[in-house]
Amino acid sequence: MTETNDDAADLLEAGRLLFAGAADFYAAAQVLERIPPMEGVEIAFAGRSNVGKSSLINALTGRNTLARTSHTPGRTQQLNFFRIGDRMSLVDMPGYGYAAVEKAKVEAWTQLIHSYLKGRANLARVFMLIDARHGFKSIDTDVLDGLDKAAVSYQVVLTKGDSLKKGEVESRIAGIQAGLAKRPAAFPQVILTSSRDDRGIPELRAAIAKLLIERGA
Repeated sequence: MTETNDDAADLLEAGRLLFAGAADFYAAAQVLERIPPMEGVEIAFAGRSNVGKSSLINALTGRNTLARTSHTPGRTQQLNFFRIGDRMSLVDMPGYGYAAVEKAKVEAWTQLIHSYLKGRANLARVFMLIDARHGFKSIDTDVLDGLDKAAVSYQVVLTKGDSLKKGEVESRIAGIQAGLAKRPAAFPQVILTSSRDDRGIPELRAAIAKLLIERGA
């Protein structure tokens, strides 16, 4: 079914209302045993260490300090859970691909992430953040392979979209969509965002609101 302009407007408003209320940090887990019980719908954010996950979460919620941001890649070393109203939670996953972090710690993070993804029945979607300036890197495609294998639904969100010119945006999105075409767990729509000028933020909120509606939340 084709989405009409009225449907799109309704989803944009639903997304605005979803993130207009309370947003609070409520749990963190460095080991599987510390992951909170499943409650409501969860949306997770994954991406390389410097892709801007925390900044995007802050932009989504309209709170500059909800998720901790840092100029030092690799600072998010745990699963961080944020409750959005009484309908859902956002999960900030540890960034991957930062070589300066000890190998043992990276392996521990990786195991934690895999365990979380495999056992979370209330996880509606993973939003896979990709730096718009660079597109897919090999480490990104390795993660996508894992999500496909685990049959975890995911959608690509391009960050730092303000860094590209209009022609570059179209080319980047086309390249990403081509790379997703044969991936079984990938949602086809790519969302371009920027936490600096808020481009794409209303559309991302709308996409999350649609997931909740589909789940009856």
